[in-house]
Amino acid sequence: MKKWLKIALIVVVVFLVVAQFIRPSHVNPPVDPAKTLVANAPVPANVESIFERSCFDCHSNKTVYPWYNNFAPVSWLLADDVKKGRREVNFSEWGGYTKKRKLHKLKDICDQVKEGDMPLKIYLPMHPKAKLSDADRGAICTWATAEAMREGALSSPPTSAAGAKRR
Repeated sequence: MKKWLKIALIVVVVFLVVAQFIRPSHVNPPVDPAKTLVANAPVPANVESIFERSCFDCHSNKTVYPWYNNFAPVSWLLADDVKKGRREVNFSEWGGYTKKRKLHKLKDICDQVKEGDMPLKIYLPMHPKAKLSDADRGAICTWATAEAMREGALSSPPTSAAGAKRR
């Protein structure tokens, strides 16, 4: 039994050493200021601050990688989380989204913060400042609802006299 434990320990150590040489890229894509959320939607300063503090590491091209990201397999997990987060919603690419996607994401943003699904629970122990208060959640949902109404209203075709129903 001791021999198998020793072999298993050696295999784990070798794996961890070799894993350090397999590193994902941690280079952030460039940010086009014209495509960012704040360039394409009115975002109150308090909501922008909440997003920067609690969301940008996974949902923007401004990820700040923590010190523990230098060690595999943690670096692999973080790279995957950031990739998935950006795919779901990327505040640095907001201006490139269609109206339909924006409206869908605005609803998702509110739903997920209300339910406590975002930020991810696994993220919070190492990033306690990212934790959302009830006031933070309320501010995000109030903004998301108002933005969905604004986006929906701005994107609808104007009504013309020629297109009005006849009585």
